[in-house]
Amino acid sequence: MTSLQAPISAGYRAVLAVREFRVVFAAHLLSLLGLVTGEIALSVLVYRVTGSPLLSALAFAAGFLPYLLGGTLLAGAADRFPARRVLVVCNLLCAASAAVTALPGAPVAVLLAMRCLSALAGPVLAGTRSATLGDVLGGGDLFVLGRSLIRIVTQGAQLAGFAAGGLLLTAVPPRTALLATAAGFLAAALLLRFGTQRRPARATGAADVVGASLSGARQLLADRRIRALLLLSWLPPFFLVTPESLAAPYADAIGAGSVGVGLLMCAMPAGTILGEVLAGSVLGPRGRERLTLPAAAVLLLPFLLYVLKPSLGWSLAAVALAGLGAAYTLGLDQWFVAAVPEELRGRAMTLQTAGTMTVQGLGMALAGAAAEFAPVHWVVAGSGLIGTLVVGSVVRLVVGSA
Repeated sequence: MTSLQAPISAGYRAVLAVREFRVVFAAHLLSLLGLVTGEIALSVLVYRVTGSPLLSALAFAAGFLPYLLGGTLLAGAADRFPARRVLVVCNLLCAASAAVTALPGAPVAVLLAMRCLSALAGPVLAGTRSATLGDVLGGGDLFVLGRSLIRIVTQGAQLAGFAAGGLLLTAVPPRTALLATAAGFLAAALLLRFGTQRRPARATGAADVVGASLSGARQLLADRRIRALLLLSWLPPFFLVTPESLAAPYADAIGAGSVGVGLLMCAMPAGTILGEVLAGSVLGPRGRERLTLPAAAVLLLPFLLYVLKPSLGWSLAAVALAGLGAAYTLGLDQWFVAAVPEELRGRAMTLQTAGTMTVQGLGMALAGAAAEFAPVHWVVAGSGLIGTLVVGSVVRLVVGSA
């Protein structure tokens, strides 16, 4: 049996058999659960302190606003310093910011500033972790399945984390929950420090993080192939968030109530998890690559069902079906890591992550703005139509760049 055949037959089990990956995976789960719980606790804390819905919403949104800034100006850290050091420092920064927010009497301005600090570290942490998977698992199929597992646990932990965070806050005050968040990040830092290998930095030269970040972004975006693959990473999520961001008004429009809101919020992650698991378990590397462009081209078409203002059951089916199409990312990952030079891998992964988070935030905002002027079901259907045309154009770019 060749080295290529082994990971195909073993699938996700071969990835989880790598001890160092299990450490990275466990650290990611700890920090992710801490992050989600901290988002809820901080939002509740700010509201209790100020009584202001606006400031409470800002406490939540502050986790998204600095993402592009951190991904653009700090991405160089992922390549200019040893990866283990970057991962540990980012987790420690997040732990420290959570601990500060838990201090009794901390002003609201400090609470928001600490939320922004952890958000600045977020894209560097995610990008460095993704680049590290290439070192731990190699650049082949194991890397693709490793990234897939990270995405699966991210989707699942977000659902579980919001539920667990809500339950936790019924038993303990928000500041105590924030201490649990700090403990999660600290435990992740310790796992990474003592459970992963020390590897040298990918790039050499002076440790000018901002300069390296900007020059790396220019190099990546100047490459036709990489630019096309980045667009294929960013644009589908921009449209995919529409039904989630409008779940509350749509549930109200069809009389589904709060239960409908919760189900609509869960449908996309559930479909995404199922699609990733099926593509990673049933298909081999070539099959996933052949699936990439067709799946990306049609994944937004289920939103067209919203033209009929479907019932809760049919709308859940449409959203979950669109989530299944997100399995296109497995083949995309393989193409992306093959196209990016080794010395730029950390910056490339950081830029990709920051861009995805940013466009999702923009997509939510634009969907909400559009729903101020048009019925929600028309907004979702329009997102499906326009998104299909846009993503189809990007698919042609990717084909042309091959």
